[in-house]
Amino acid sequence: MARPTTSKIPLPAAVQRYFEVALYLLVFTGFGTLASTGGLDTVTVLLVSAALLFRGYLLATRRTLLIPERWTTALTLGYAGFYMVDYFLISGAFLATTVHLVLFVMVVRLFSAQRDRDHYFLSVIAFLMVLAAAVLTVNSIFLLAFAGFMLMAVATFILMEMRRASVHATVAAKDSPDVRAYRQMAFSLSLIAPGIVLCILLGAAGIFFLLPRVSAGYLNAYTPGSDLNTGFSDQVELGRIGQIQQSAAVVMHIQIDGDKSGASDFKWRGVTLDEFNGRSWANHHQRYMAPRLPGNTSSFSLHFPAEANRNLGPSRPIHYKVLMEPMGTNVFFLAATPDILTGNYRALAMDNSGAVFDLDPEHPISTYEATSNVAQPTPAQLRAAYANFSPSVQSNYLQLPALDPRIPLLAQQITAQADNNYDRAVVIERYLQTHYGYTLQLSRTVPRDPLAEFLFERKQGHCEYFASSMAIMLRTLRIPTRIVNGFRTGEFNDIDSQYLIRESDAHSWVEAYFPGYGWISFDPTPPGPAEASTGWRRLRMYTDALASFWREWVVNYDLSHQQHLAFNSTHNGRELLQTLQTWAHRKYQALLTSAHRAQDTLGKSPLGWGAKGILVVVLLLLGGNATRLWRAISKFRLAARPEKSPQLAATIWYERMTRSVGRQGWRKSPVQTPAEFVISIEDPAIRKQVEEFTRRYESARFGDSSTDAAQLPGLYKEIANRPRR
Repeated sequence: MARPTTSKIPLPAAVQRYFEVALYLLVFTGFGTLASTGGLDTVTVLLVSAALLFRGYLLATRRTLLIPERWTTALTLGYAGFYMVDYFLISGAFLATTVHLVLFVMVVRLFSAQRDRDHYFLSVIAFLMVLAAAVLTVNSIFLLAFAGFMLMAVATFILMEMRRASVHATVAAKDSPDVRAYRQMAFSLSLIAPGIVLCILLGAAGIFFLLPRVSAGYLNAYTPGSDLNTGFSDQVELGRIGQIQQSAAVVMHIQIDGDKSGASDFKWRGVTLDEFNGRSWANHHQRYMAPRLPGNTSSFSLHFPAEANRNLGPSRPIHYKVLMEPMGTNVFFLAATPDILTGNYRALAMDNSGAVFDLDPEHPISTYEATSNVAQPTPAQLRAAYANFSPSVQSNYLQLPALDPRIPLLAQQITAQADNNYDRAVVIERYLQTHYGYTLQLSRTVPRDPLAEFLFERKQGHCEYFASSMAIMLRTLRIPTRIVNGFRTGEFNDIDSQYLIRESDAHSWVEAYFPGYGWISFDPTPPGPAEASTGWRRLRMYTDALASFWREWVVNYDLSHQQHLAFNSTHNGRELLQTLQTWAHRKYQALLTSAHRAQDTLGKSPLGWGAKGILVVVLLLLGGNATRLWRAISKFRLAARPEKSPQLAATIWYERMTRSVGRQGWRKSPVQTPAEFVISIEDPAIRKQVEEFTRRYESARFGDSSTDAAQLPGLYKEIANRPRR
């Protein structure tokens, strides 16, 4: 039968095709990694994505579009003039303008690459985009993107070497007549490239976990800071926290020991602010170094002198672990009355207000553990607190700017029925919660008198307006107050038992001073609408758990993590070894017991068990040769009734005939046709019989003649029964 015809593909052309696709995917992966960081503007992402997709369309449809070299030169020179326009009028920043230039050159080169240096240039650009993504993000998405980039890089460089070798070969490669050869090459490449990438990642993982790092993350020193730090500085303009709350970006994860159900509701203090000028709050507390605990180089004591004589009753300590995202602030966020802070930091500072700051520029805040005492006095104790304040408290926490006269009048009206400072604070807190609305939709421009506008005109705002209004009204009543900027306890992730704190959880609240008991928290802000529970929310929890693991065990992996990993590995290894030993001993005893039982049973009836053993052996032999036996039976049935299937039966009887003639001295060569075999037989009598058999065989084999097939057994007997010479 004739072989099916297939198209011929020159080897260099096939390699070139795969190489162009791999190089395109390498550039596409590199740009996708960079774009996923959010560091590029929307217009740039859309334009470059459109160009890359168009290039992909050309490759998929096997079309060619190459920009002439003279055009590339003209385009590059033209963009050099646009570079200045971009710098002064559009981007306004050198880094963004340079990124635009590099991406433009990359797109032009992608549509004009013809020489090896063009391909090397695109590969380098793709690598630089991934490197830039490493600077801009520490998200777990980078792991997946980097793995994809590694896969395409390996495939690209393998094909680049194959292409170079095929071009410079001294002997031209022969064209294969079968396109399946090139499919096999593509299949082999698709297996080799992931295998190499897997080996690289496994080797890198081994080195990674054996060699701890000393900084907070890869390229962390070059990571750009966030605007979030302006909300937790020593001077905060009214409205700044509200701007932060409009983002859902993750700030930190908090894991509280013993909390597996999300039952905690703490506030995480950042900075306290005591001086108000009518439009912004400021903090002028003097900072001092936090001492280390004796014999512990990584733990700091946070005993504040101002809190030393607080009467909080029975202690209620909590221990928690915080994993912070890089947000460009040096403020630690802690629960009320922190006691001990542990982390890889050289020096910490604190002030009398309870704020703690990182003084180690080489170790930005990432992971730390802390212990706080969250005990609070009872309302009865606070109602009985005396109202004599020290001069320092009066000078720092009773300061008032020029106020609208309606504000102190409103405070007096609200608290007219209260006869102690605690009830006055509670009444104002409840009044603001019930008579004013919560919203983030406010003008970014702070009005001339923001508190008066909030209390008497707009009557809605976010937490800063509620907290500032309460603090100032209490000060008009001679109650010392201050503002605290921090975070509320956010969403609980039951997958990893961590609280997920987002920028939208940023919050401001009030602390009022009660002699003998210290600063007591009040929160006049009404609760916002609850987030609906959806399937996407559950998926987000799994994604966040993965991101948390990535941040802790990859980005922030250090010596302490290494020690923890080694301890767990050793402990788990010992437990596994002990379990295996117990399992093996139990199986050995069970096997030994079964052997004794079998020996006793065989001893009682040796003949019966011997017959059974022989039967089992026979069945095993039959089972192992079942295919061969079935083929033999099928051949026997076809040979017995050749007229039922003339073509198959003819083949069987022809094989039998050639073996029989071969035993008589005339063996058929595999390269001989039936006609050539007949001619090769020198004995006229045998040749005549074989010729007749061959004629009947060909008629049955190729003509499907049942009559001729039925004659083959008889003709075979005549040939087989001839006396041998």
